Amino acid sequence: MYWDKQHECMDREALTKLQSERLCATVKRAYENVPAYTKKFDEIGLKPEDIKGIEDLHKIPFTVKTDFRDNYPFGLFATDMDDVVRVHASSGTTGKATVVGYTKNDIDCWATMVARQLAAGGVGSKDIVQVAYGYGLFTGGLGLHYGAEKVGATVIPISTGNTKRQITMLQDMGATAIAGTPSYILHIGETVKEMGIDPKTLPVKVSIMGAEPWTEEMRKEIEELLDIDALDIYGLSEVMGPGVSYECLEKHGLHINEDMLIAEIIDPDTGEQLPDGKQGELVFTSLTKEALPLLRYRTKDITYLDPEPCACGRTFKRMHRILGRCDDMLIIRGVNVFPSQIETVIFNIEGIEPHYQIVVDRDERRLDDMEVWVEVSPDVISGEVRTLEKLNKKITHDLRSLLGIGCKVKLVEPLSIPRSEGKSKRIIDKREVYK
Repeated sequence: MYWDKQHECMDREALTKLQSERLCATVKRAYENVPAYTKKFDEIGLKPEDIKGIEDLHKIPFTVKTDFRDNYPFGLFATDMDDVVRVHASSGTTGKATVVGYTKNDIDCWATMVARQLAAGGVGSKDIVQVAYGYGLFTGGLGLHYGAEKVGATVIPISTGNTKRQITMLQDMGATAIAGTPSYILHIGETVKEMGIDPKTLPVKVSIMGAEPWTEEMRKEIEELLDIDALDIYGLSEVMGPGVSYECLEKHGLHINEDMLIAEIIDPDTGEQLPDGKQGELVFTSLTKEALPLLRYRTKDITYLDPEPCACGRTFKRMHRILGRCDDMLIIRGVNVFPSQIETVIFNIEGIEPHYQIVVDRDERRLDDMEVWVEVSPDVISGEVRTLEKLNKKITHDLRSLLGIGCKVKLVEPLSIPRSEGKSKRIIDKREVYK
C-alpha cells in the first residue's frame, strides 16, 4: 500500500535529478538567509554556485549539534518568524534546547512523510490510530497526528501514560493502529497480558514505533504480546521529526524519504563518505525545508544504507535500524559496547523479562566495571537457587562471547527496573563522578 507511489517508486535517475535540483536550491537558500552557513561557506571559499548536484555534496561543511546551541534559539532559521507556524524542541547537550521551526509548507511535507510510513504499514482512511507518543515540544505526538490525519484516519490523541486507560481505549474505540516508543508499547503489551486480555480480541493490527533504538528480539516480543505487526520508524527533530524513514510490512530496512532528504554514511573519525553497505555515521541534508534548511547534519547514529529496491516496490534507499550512537557508545576497558548488543543477548534467553539496565562504574583500582541488571520472570525468581545460578552463568557467558569483554550480571525481581512511558533509561554511568 502506497500513499505517494509517484515518488516512493521513482526511477533512480529521475530521483537523482530531483535531488540535485533541490540540493542546489537549498544550498542557495541557506547561504543567503542563515549567517551561520554564510560564515561556514566563506571560511572555506565555497560559493552556492560551486554545488552543481549531489556529486558535489562532499564539498559542503557539516552541521553539528553545537551549531544549534551556538545559534540558540532561532539563529539557524532561514525565514522570518512571521512565516514560522510551529516550533518544536528537544533536549540539548548543555541545558539549552535544540530548537526547530516549520513553515506551513514544512508541516505539509512532514505530514506527507508520516503518511507514507503509515500507508507502508497498511494504515489508511478506514483506520483508527491511537497516538501514544508524547505531545508538546517533542515531535513524536504531533508528527504522527498530522500524518494520520493526512491519510484520512481517525486519530485518538491519547499521548503517553495511564497504561490501563490506553488499553481501555484500544478496546472501546477500536483503534487498529497504535504509535509510541517501543519500550512503552512493550509495557502496554505486558499489561494486556497481566490483565488476562486475549490480544486477539483487540482490533489493533499494527504498531508504529520509534524514538529509541530497539532490536529484532524486542519486535518479536511485542508482536507476540499484542498479536500485531511491529514496524520501526526513524526521525529526529533537527531533520524533521518522525517520518524521516520507515519500515514497510516487508520489515527489511527503513525506506528513507529521498525526494525530501539526502542520506550519507561517513566515517565518524575522518568525515569521509563511505559506500552503501558500509557501517558508519548517518548524515542528512534536507531538500524541501524552508524554515530550517539543514546541510550535512551529523546525527551521531550508526547504521548503513541498502540501495537495492525493496520487495514492496519502493525504490528509496533503505537504512538498517540504528545499531548505536557515536555519543552513547560505552567504552569499557578499551572495548566499544552498544546497549543494543546487550539487548540482543538477553532477549534470546528464556526465563528473563525484556527489561534491563546497564550500570557502569569504576572500581577501587579506577578500572571500568560494567554490571547488567536483568529482570527474571516470576516463576524463575521463586525457583531453586541452582536455577538462578545457571541462568546468571549463561547470560554472563553469552555477553562475554558477543562483547569480547567480561561483565557482571545481576538478576533482579520482576518490576524492579523502572518502567518508562517515553524513552527508557538503559544506562546508568557513575563514572562521571570521578572526572
